[in-house]
Amino acid sequence: MSATPRPLHLAVALDGPARYDAEYYVALSRLVEQGALDFVTLGDSFARPGLDALAVLSRVAPTTERIGLVPTVTTTHTEPFHVSAAVATLDWVSRGRAGWQVDVSTTGAEARLFGRRPAAPGDALWQEAGEVADVAARLWDSWEDDAEIRDRATGRFIDRNKLHHVDFQGSTFSVRGPSIVPRPPQGRPVIVADGTGEPARAAAARHADVVLVRAGAPEQAAALRDDIRRRAQESGRDPATLRVLVSLAVDLGESEAAPEPGLDSGPRLAGGPHFSGGPVDLAELITGWHAQAAVDGFHLAPIAPHRDLERIVNGTVALLQHRSLFRTFYPGGTLREHLGLARPANQYAQAGGTA
Repeated sequence: MSATPRPLHLAVALDGPARYDAEYYVALSRLVEQGALDFVTLGDSFARPGLDALAVLSRVAPTTERIGLVPTVTTTHTEPFHVSAAVATLDWVSRGRAGWQVDVSTTGAEARLFGRRPAAPGDALWQEAGEVADVAARLWDSWEDDAEIRDRATGRFIDRNKLHHVDFQGSTFSVRGPSIVPRPPQGRPVIVADGTGEPARAAAARHADVVLVRAGAPEQAAALRDDIRRRAQESGRDPATLRVLVSLAVDLGESEAAPEPGLDSGPRLAGGPHFSGGPVDLAELITGWHAQAAVDGFHLAPIAPHRDLERIVNGTVALLQHRSLFRTFYPGGTLREHLGLARPANQYAQAGGTA
């Protein structure tokens, strides 16, 4: 582990009971933005009722200015071309603040909603998920940055020599391209994936910019991060370009109090990656884990967002800011800038690809 921890990264989940009021998510996202956190996530699946996460965060985008917006979009039973275009659209709508949390649909009940194919085993689903992430990056690059001409005098909107077919053949789909959406402001929106267990970890190490892990101790988190970085390097990636965050369920329903009999004082984890305590206790836990260089940051999932997010932002985050452990303002405007990630070069422009 490095002796000098990287800058601390913080994100929160807006998940909870299904809500059908977009203004609820707008208010929560604006609150989180006040704390200068990196991004919010909004979970989604075909197994639960609720609004479409990507559509909800598209509604949030014009009401916020800096917070990153990361909806879950499953790669199972969906068209990769449409997923790529939808995430690119969110990046344009938010002016470079979009991410995409990759997930899969595993149950027969979800498969029957579509009626196209039966449920598949996890390794096949995550192989497909990795292929979808791969082709999405290719589609985002299928327009070079200066492909749009918009020359009224000649009537030319686009330089066709700067549009590229991706000609991708996956295990369950093929995509010719190019995209119908110009290259997103970030070049490629940030890809987030869970890397706690197999086979998701292999896909996350190969394709994700941010990897979420669940760990009950700093040593476990550090081991997971080291393994993910090793796998990323083996796949030809620079492991320094990955951010590994610990996903931690948070219950701030009780303020700081004397410990229960048999428990040590201070922050504690109950039942694995689940925190129960007060905002100060949570700040102590984050400080301790980050001081050990065990993690790059935390993805906090409050069990009651409407109650706990205010305590996280105005309690935990404010204390971390007071200790100079977390920033007090956004130094940039895009999610990649929040995470300290460079804007990727266009793979087709670099290679001099043909239309």
